[in-house]
This record gives sequence, C-alpha cells and structure tokens, in this order.
Amino acid sequence: MREAYHDQLGDLAGQLSNMCGLVGDAMEQATKALLDADLAIAERVISGDAKIDDARAKCEEDAYSLLALQAPVATDLRTVLSVIHAAESLERMGDLALHVAKAARRRHPASVLPDEVRGYFEEMGRIAVDLARKAQEVIRTQDVDLARRLDDEDDAMDDLHRHLFSVIMDKEWGHGVPSAVDITLLGRFYERFGDHAVSVAKRTVFVVTGRMPGYPSAADDL
Repeated sequence: MREAYHDQLGDLAGQLSNMCGLVGDAMEQATKALLDADLAIAERVISGDAKIDDARAKCEEDAYSLLALQAPVATDLRTVLSVIHAAESLERMGDLALHVAKAARRRHPASVLPDEVRGYFEEMGRIAVDLARKAQEVIRTQDVDLARRLDDEDDAMDDLHRHLFSVIMDKEWGHGVPSAVDITLLGRFYERFGDHAVSVAKRTVFVVTGRMPGYPSAADDL
C-alpha cells in the first residue's frame, strides 16, 4: 500500500511535468502564429487549450483523492498542496498562450505586430518557452538551484515588458491607439506567463525545503 501511495505521488509530479510541456508548446506555437500571422497555427493553439484544462482537472482530482484517502503529512502534504497550486498556475499559462493565439486570429490576415516591436516579442516568446521548459525540468529533478535561477530569467522578461511601453508611448509611434492597446495586452500576457512559470518553480522549492521563496520562515521571526 505504501509503495502504491508513493507511486501516486510520483504520478502527480509526472502530470505537472507534462502540463509544463503542454503550456510551453502552446506558447511556442502561439508566438509563431503571432509573428507570422499564421491562422492555422493560431487555431491549433486555441483548440488545444481544452487539453490543458483537462490535464489540470485530472491533476486536481487525483490530488484531492490523495488528500482524502491517504491524509498525507509533512513533505507528502506539501507535495500534494503544491501540485494543486502549480496546476492552477499552469492552466493560467495555457490561457495566456490562448490569448496570444486569439490576438493573432483576430487581426488575421494582418499582423498584430508593427515592425518596431517584432524583436521584443520574438525575445519574449523565447524567454517564455524557456521558462516553461526549465520549470518542467525543476519538477522532474527537484533542482532547487535551477528553480531559483528562473527569477533571473524572468527579470529579463520584465525588462522587455517595460521597454515596450517606451516604444508605444514615444511621440513617433504612428500605429494608432488600437495597435498600442494590442501591444500592451500582448506584453502583459507574456509577462504574466513568466511570473506563473516562476511560481511553479517556487512551489517545487517549497516541497523540497519547506520554505516558500520570498517568504520568511517561522525561525526568521524569532
């Protein structure tokens, strides 16, 4: 029974890892649809979002079943609770990729992106996918050092997001308010995607160390 229980815990981690792969693929394809104004790819991302939603539902169902039937404690309890929170973050990452794909579809056959900002979104897309892949590796290996390094990469995403505003607020911006709104929203989608990837990695740190990065432990209050 105990061996089966630990197999179930391992399966939860495997489900999370698979979800990371799904959302990374979704953002990679959504970015391609955005950059290339490719309607077919955008439609695939949009229709594929249901698979991510289903994966989250299955992950949560299995986690709650373990809570109810096994009453885990200590590290095992942290694992189950972290899975529930991480699955929520991963579903939101899928939703953010979905929003990018919908933006590409909405403006088709025109491109959403003026030439002035294409480079920003190429790099933000690259970082977003890399963060998802690294979060997947963190879940698989429980590498705390790698989890902590995701913060640095997310800082680069935040910098790009801030720089976008200097472009669309410049007096030379000649693409109008609707385009500026599109760019603002898209930048936010990528920035939030990165934040959620970091959150997933931090949940793994919490499982391994018993401390949530960025929050003091009880001992720190003494």
